[in-house]
Amino acid sequence: MSQLWVRLSLLVLLLVASAACMSTAKAATTCTATAPTVAFGTISVTGTTDVSATFTVTCTTAGLILLGNTKVRMCLNIRDGLSGGGNFTPRRMLNTFNDPLQFQLYTDAARSQIWGFRGSPSVPNPLLSDFDYAVPLLGGSQVRTFTIYGRVPTQILTAGMYANVFSGIHTSIEYRYDEATLFPAAYPASCASGGTGGVPSAFPFTASATVPSNCRAYTTTDLDFGSIPGVITSNSDQTSTIGMTCTGRTAWQVGLNNGNNASGSIRRMRLGATGNYVAYELYNDPARSSATRWGNTLNTDTYAGTGTGVAQSLTVYGRLPAPQSAAAGSYSDIITVTINY
Repeated sequence: MSQLWVRLSLLVLLLVASAACMSTAKAATTCTATAPTVAFGTISVTGTTDVSATFTVTCTTAGLILLGNTKVRMCLNIRDGLSGGGNFTPRRMLNTFNDPLQFQLYTDAARSQIWGFRGSPSVPNPLLSDFDYAVPLLGGSQVRTFTIYGRVPTQILTAGMYANVFSGIHTSIEYRYDEATLFPAAYPASCASGGTGGVPSAFPFTASATVPSNCRAYTTTDLDFGSIPGVITSNSDQTSTIGMTCTGRTAWQVGLNNGNNASGSIRRMRLGATGNYVAYELYNDPARSSATRWGNTLNTDTYAGTGTGVAQSLTVYGRLPAPQSAAAGSYSDIITVTINY
C-alpha cells in the first residue's frame, strides 16, 4: 500500500507541474498594417469631394503549448501630417506655393467623427478596435479591414497639386494584448493599460488632391447706349460687365469677337433687317484709346488676368463715335465672349 501511494503522489505532482508550465506559456503578439491610399483626385470646384481608403491590420501570435486564445485592444491614431502645421479642424494639404487646401479624415461614413489620436487636446478620438482569435499550436492571427473616410469641403480654391504626408509619428497603432491557454483571454483595459504592451507600428499614407484651373459662373450685362439723336455729334460712352469665378492662380484671357455685323474690324449695330448701321467700339480701359480696343486675338488684344478663387467683374467700355448719322430705330448687335484658361 505504501508503494502505491508514493506512485500516485508523484503522478499528481507531475500533473501540477505541467499545468503550471502551461499557464505561464506566452508568445509575443505583433500587429502590423498595410498602407492606405487617400487620393482625392481632381476635386469638385463647386461642392464637396468625398473619397474613402481601406487598409488592413493583422495581429499574429506564435504557437502556444496548448490551444490558446488572444485578445487585443487597439487604438489607431492619425495626427496632422508633415504639412499639417498643427491644423486638425480642418486638416490641410499644401501645393508648391504653400497654398492650403482644407480637408478632413473621419472614422465613419457619415463623416461626423474626426479621426484623431489618443491624448490629443483637440481631436482625442482614435479609431478603437478589438481583436479576438484562436491560437493553435502553430500560431494564430486575425485580419481586420478599416476605412478612412476623406472629405474636401467647399472652399475658396487655388489651382495646383496638393499633398500631405502622414509618416513617422503621424500614424500609429497602439495596442495591448492578453494570451491564455487554459482559460479564455481577457481584453486589456484599453490600448494603453492592462495586459501586455505590443510594439507600436504604423499605417503611413499620403493624402493628395488636384485643384484644376477652372473658370465658371459666367454673367454678362447688356451694353445700352440709350436714346441718341439721329445725328451723332459727340461720342456716346456706356459700360457693361462680364463676371466669372476662376480658381486662384488660374491665368485667363477674355476675348470679344467683332459681333454679327462688322465691316472688317469695325463693329456695327444694325437696324433690324435693313441695311442701316451704327458703328461702335469696345475697349478694356476707360480711356477708350485705340491701343485698348478689346478684341479676340490671344496675347494681342484680349484682356488677361489671374483667378482669385472668388467672383471677378470686368468692365467693358463702349463708345458710339462721332460724327455719324443714323435712321431712327432700334439698333443691336451680339458679341460673343470667349474665356481662355
